[in-house]
Amino acid sequence: MRLHLLPAVLSLFSALAVSAQTLPVLDQNPPTLRWRQVRTPHFRVLYPAGLDSAAQHTARRLEQVHKPGTATLGVVPPPISIVLQNQTSVSNAFVTFLPRHAEFFITPQQGMGLGTVDWLDGLVVHEYRHIGQFDKARQGIGRVLHPLLGDGGLGVAAVGVPQWFFEGDAVGNETALTRSGRGRIPNFSVDMRANRLAGRHFDYQKAVNGSLRDNVPDWYGLGYFLTSYLKNRYDPAIWSRVLDRYYAFPFYPFSFSRSIRRTTGLTVEQLYDRTMADLDSTWRGQQQNLKTTVGRDFAVQPEHQGKHPVFTEYRYPQYVNDSTVVALKTGLGDVAQLVLLNRHGAERRLFVQGLVNIPELLSVGGGKVVWPEFRSDPRWRQRVYSELRLLDLTSGQLTHLKQRRYATAALSADGQRLVAVQTDSAYHHALVLVDARTGAVQQTLPNPPNDFYTQPRWTADGQVAVVTLKPAGKTIELLNPATGTARALLPVANINLTNPQPWGDYVLYNSPQSGIDNVYAVQISTGRTWQVTSRPLGAYHAAVAPDGRHLAFHEFRADGSRVVEMPLDPATWTPVPVTTTDTQGIYAAQLSAREPAAQLIQPLMLTRPDSARYPVQAYSPLKHAFNVFSYGLIQSPAGNGLSLGVRSQDLLNTTQAVVGVGYDQVERTGNVFGGLSYQGRYPVFDANIEYGGRDAAFLTSQGLVRDQWTYTRLSTGVRLPFNLTRSRNLEALTLSAYYLHERVQGYDLPVRSISEVGPSQPLNGVQTSLSYVRQLKQSARDVAPRRGQTLLVTWRTTPFGMGLDAAQFGAQSSVFLPGIGKHQAIRVRGGYQYQQQREYRFGSAVSFPRGEGYVSFDRLRAASFDYYLPIAYTHWTLGRVLYIQRLRATGFLDLAHGETRLRSGALRGRDYRNVGVDANVLFNVLHLRTPIETGLRCVYNTYTRTWVLEPLVLNIRI
Repeated sequence: MRLHLLPAVLSLFSALAVSAQTLPVLDQNPPTLRWRQVRTPHFRVLYPAGLDSAAQHTARRLEQVHKPGTATLGVVPPPISIVLQNQTSVSNAFVTFLPRHAEFFITPQQGMGLGTVDWLDGLVVHEYRHIGQFDKARQGIGRVLHPLLGDGGLGVAAVGVPQWFFEGDAVGNETALTRSGRGRIPNFSVDMRANRLAGRHFDYQKAVNGSLRDNVPDWYGLGYFLTSYLKNRYDPAIWSRVLDRYYAFPFYPFSFSRSIRRTTGLTVEQLYDRTMADLDSTWRGQQQNLKTTVGRDFAVQPEHQGKHPVFTEYRYPQYVNDSTVVALKTGLGDVAQLVLLNRHGAERRLFVQGLVNIPELLSVGGGKVVWPEFRSDPRWRQRVYSELRLLDLTSGQLTHLKQRRYATAALSADGQRLVAVQTDSAYHHALVLVDARTGAVQQTLPNPPNDFYTQPRWTADGQVAVVTLKPAGKTIELLNPATGTARALLPVANINLTNPQPWGDYVLYNSPQSGIDNVYAVQISTGRTWQVTSRPLGAYHAAVAPDGRHLAFHEFRADGSRVVEMPLDPATWTPVPVTTTDTQGIYAAQLSAREPAAQLIQPLMLTRPDSARYPVQAYSPLKHAFNVFSYGLIQSPAGNGLSLGVRSQDLLNTTQAVVGVGYDQVERTGNVFGGLSYQGRYPVFDANIEYGGRDAAFLTSQGLVRDQWTYTRLSTGVRLPFNLTRSRNLEALTLSAYYLHERVQGYDLPVRSISEVGPSQPLNGVQTSLSYVRQLKQSARDVAPRRGQTLLVTWRTTPFGMGLDAAQFGAQSSVFLPGIGKHQAIRVRGGYQYQQQREYRFGSAVSFPRGEGYVSFDRLRAASFDYYLPIAYTHWTLGRVLYIQRLRATGFLDLAHGETRLRSGALRGRDYRNVGVDANVLFNVLHLRTPIETGLRCVYNTYTRTWVLEPLVLNIRI
């Protein structure tokens, strides 16, 4: 499981749901794709037509790792489907059991994490380990839960297994079974090395749960070291025995830690402490006798909390002139933005970017800077382009080169041409030359062996220096666009070369060959190599000043990366021999030596799979629309409780269905429900039906009367969910129209509530809505959007002339503005609701003042003012049980005026003016990494002078 696809954008759609919608909108491909399937003895690979070669490659690799890839877990997974996604520029992959399958996104990443193996090969080894991890739950309590709950039962059984185990064990597997893997890449652990060498020794609670002040390495790095420490100290199958004990009965606090202790004698905290001590010894030894090259920092302005800087990064410097660089600034308190750093001046913000794709190759040329950004198709969320943005540094004009799949690009010195890397929908890699003014493709360089290119740069004479990944490893090549020829500057080797930077007769590049990522140089004319930098934690992304006298790079530190400058003088470089062997990385050599499958799988990765082909068949999404994945205890369609039922979802996310029975604990009545959502066409088609019982009482002039009756509810209609994000503002629009029908049977009461359907008059209504959200990206420390707008317009009516007569119009809009402090925000909200409620009353379409029970008026005007502010970012712990990360508060003022015309003709009105405060705490419990937020609301009614205290419902922050 790697990065999630644009989670900030997708979260907007869930916020726009209206009452008639019951099933979420998923990620679909356009319906014009024609799908194929490759069947092997243990896998089914689904892919769009045209991707045949990559599908056959993936299928054969999957069969090669079947059994060996999960042998040390003691499990052989049953057959599973793999979906290849070729419409997106996102580099990603994941495994899920809801429904059980895996998805591989075929666009390779450009960064250091790619290593020296083919992208799809790396995904196969890593993601197949996840498949084995999940299927390990088919034992112990899982033998009971899986038959009762379906594949979702595997997730229930694994709820106590920390995320660091899943990702760390998979990273260890890719490191042990291939010649590459992130465990062999120094950059993968540079953040943890920076913390440990700076004396920032976090306890296990903080290491697992994270921080909003300090850099806490993610669960990939933490998990790799923890899982590998035990594998090397005991044997590769040690975690299989830990999981065997865990799954025997996992449902008590800290059951995973107890299983580790019963297997190894160590609690999870002791495992963490011993692993960190072992790493400290290795990393301190690496620093002994290290002679560092000189360097001077560019001045920066990171955010501070008290006297201590908040973790802030300045990376990927590119010279604008001899004394100024443009760099990418990010951090816990900052969204991605370009800044100018001057050797003799202060930091200056240049531009706030959108959703950046692979920010590692900023490029400056001709007074412009270029970078790639994601741009999603408005409707089809699996279609994500990677477009180039060019910013004129003098005029500030922004140019979009649209609708391409460029992973990265570099400007020529005059800013007239671009060289870009493109992977098309057939998994063909290419370097393309592009007109920087129009975006027109001028030339596609030949690539018969389909080698993969990363991070190209122009040379002064119009050639292209690029890192090339071949089956046997990486090299740096010079490509001549005029002749179409390529010349290798280094031998093809298992060395993770990155970031080539031409300068005169040299190409500078990053190499980990000393065990630390540093800048090296290869002379074009002779092939000789030198080490240029020697920094304690590495030097990354070198750039040469226009006058050729200085070199800028960024290096990682505990407070975040900083841009460093040093003199550029070949006479000071250290000659080194041309090497063909990579460093092993911490734990990697021992992992491979002790892993039985390594000797089998590693040689396979040196060559492309043979030409033998598996049978191919057409695949119809409609014929496979119903795919039951969960049954028994399931989440109810409204998402607000649990029910008994069956859930279905096809592997291409076109069709969802649910059927179940529920129970109302208040009225003690049952219901049967069903829902269907077909999302394979431009409109989403929804249908929901519910039949159930009611048991309610009404107060009449004769006293309290009670009755039992049944109801039938139906809603059906369409919605159009659009992702409109084009910049730093996340933007979404949803349009919907639904037919609503409800009738009752057995209703014998002499009266009815106006909000209820009576015995002889059904409800036949139509609901249409427009929902729009536009919000500025938020940093991790922001407690609310600092700029943005929302709009919700709802129209409900009964136009058919049958049954009950009612109408309602509601509109509500919000504006977000910056507060006084950096992470503070203001929201101003206003709403208007009009109703004709002669025979029936719809539910509220606008927000009512907090602390009040809803009162329905013919006309309602409401407004509110909210001020959001963080109180403290903390690291408070209560043993193993509780870890508190943040305290925040929201002060608010709610105003409303409602009017209703009585039957007598008199106009009755009421005013509201409530003030209050929400106090919230963000915390983790029981070492679970996903934080939870809850709190207390205090409201004061200024008219009645009464106080109301209300608990705030738990909010799980995904």
